[in-house]
Amino acid sequence: MASATDIANPEGAGRRRLRRGPAPGRWGLPSLGSRLGRLIVTLNLIGLAILIGGALVLNELRQGLISASRESLTQQGELIANVIDQLATVGDPTPALDADTASDVLFSLFIPHSQRARLFDAQGRLLADSYLVADRVEVRPLPSIRRPGDLSFSFGSDSQGQAHRRAAARAALDLEVSQALAGTRVSSIRMTASGRRVVSVSIPIQHVRQVLGVLTLEAGDVESIVAAQRRALIPFILIAVLVSLTSSFLLTRLIAQPVMRLARAADRVRLSRARAIDLPDLAQRHDELGDLARSLEAMTRALSDRMEAIERFAADVAHELRNPMTSMRSAVETLEIVNDPPAREKLLRILAQDVGRLERLITDISNASRLDAELARESPRVLDLARLLADICSFYEATTRPGEIGVGFTPPASGGPVNVLGREGPLGQVIRNLVDNARSFSPPGGEVRVGLALAHREAFMTVEDDGPGIPPENLETVFERFYTSRPKGAAFGGNSGLGLAIARQIVEAHGGRIWAENRTAAGSVTGARFVVALSSV
Repeated sequence: MASATDIANPEGAGRRRLRRGPAPGRWGLPSLGSRLGRLIVTLNLIGLAILIGGALVLNELRQGLISASRESLTQQGELIANVIDQLATVGDPTPALDADTASDVLFSLFIPHSQRARLFDAQGRLLADSYLVADRVEVRPLPSIRRPGDLSFSFGSDSQGQAHRRAAARAALDLEVSQALAGTRVSSIRMTASGRRVVSVSIPIQHVRQVLGVLTLEAGDVESIVAAQRRALIPFILIAVLVSLTSSFLLTRLIAQPVMRLARAADRVRLSRARAIDLPDLAQRHDELGDLARSLEAMTRALSDRMEAIERFAADVAHELRNPMTSMRSAVETLEIVNDPPAREKLLRILAQDVGRLERLITDISNASRLDAELARESPRVLDLARLLADICSFYEATTRPGEIGVGFTPPASGGPVNVLGREGPLGQVIRNLVDNARSFSPPGGEVRVGLALAHREAFMTVEDDGPGIPPENLETVFERFYTSRPKGAAFGGNSGLGLAIARQIVEAHGGRIWAENRTAAGSVTGARFVVALSSV
């Protein structure tokens, strides 16, 4: 009997199942179900979160300091404005502000060094300035040294810039004073002529409801507040940089280096012609790199098994081809020295049989070698196994001549379709191989019976004959390639021994099972039965 091939097939039922990692997210973003993806996102977000948190905290701190400075200036200004109203208001019934008295009152009060107080009358004219009384001057850095040829241009540019800043500062102050003269308390952050930011509060000096003047207080510590905020941000920046460096180190240690190890292991397999990659420490990881290491190990083992199977197959092919070649050489050598016509005719018949045997071997070997490519090229689809069996058996019935072994088909008891997931061409070859094998063992006048049944979500296809059966010790051996066992009287070389081997390879590629058993009646063997089990859909 024919037997099965051991050529490894990646779609076989015994294939090791690998755990699949999560699919990438939309637009190629790392999926949240990915361990490495979560690690990368988390480590990168930690540093960003530190910077954002520090900026928010310091921004709140700066706003709080500025608000506190405004509130302090407002309280101080209201106090000074009330004192000036009480001591420097003259005239009845039309009150007015005594400029000299108001200036004396303002200068007699304590004005901190970081603050500036200015007093304006009802028409917005400056009456007093604390900087003038204290002989304070605004300190500005000198411009950078210019070349002699650029001197006039530099002075002109600096003068224009200073004039523009002074005009802008004066306009902002005038706007603030005019709003305060309307009886509204005004607070703002504005730029001085020197380019510094100050917190300014303008308090209207009112007698009853009439505005007599405006008191403006400025605190020039905004720059120090901003500088302190920047200094306070330095620890957050350093921590964020440290977190980024740590995350980079971890990503290098956990991802880059293992990937390099996998690449070097693959190079070793390629250069030293090793048969497998073995990285047990990576294969034990429970993340995507562990999946990759296990996949590479399984892939190299499958390739190694495939190469060993091909080597064994090539050795078996050479052995099987050597037998008819040796017979043909002996017949040709004998033919040259034999003159007896009957003997020469017998040698010619032997040569013809050997040529036919070689042709069958080459055809079956070619079919077996192309089988993997055919299975990979055709995608599985849902097909009706009952219809396929009926079509093949109908072909045998139509082409069977009188006296030849007939083929009959018994449809499933349900009478409906039996759907399986598979490839119609290869499964049809399985059926034909089993039927041809059964016909070769059937006695004259016998019949091959093909049946189909559905049970436990599996489709069971059977092929029975009325031949001598199979020795119990050979029920598994018959599926080995190039194995043949023929009853007495059968034509020598009529089978290549690959039919059942190809059938098993195709069935296992579809995730099914195939086995052989004997039919018995009254304790005696009445024939052989081959069973193919496929999952139904």
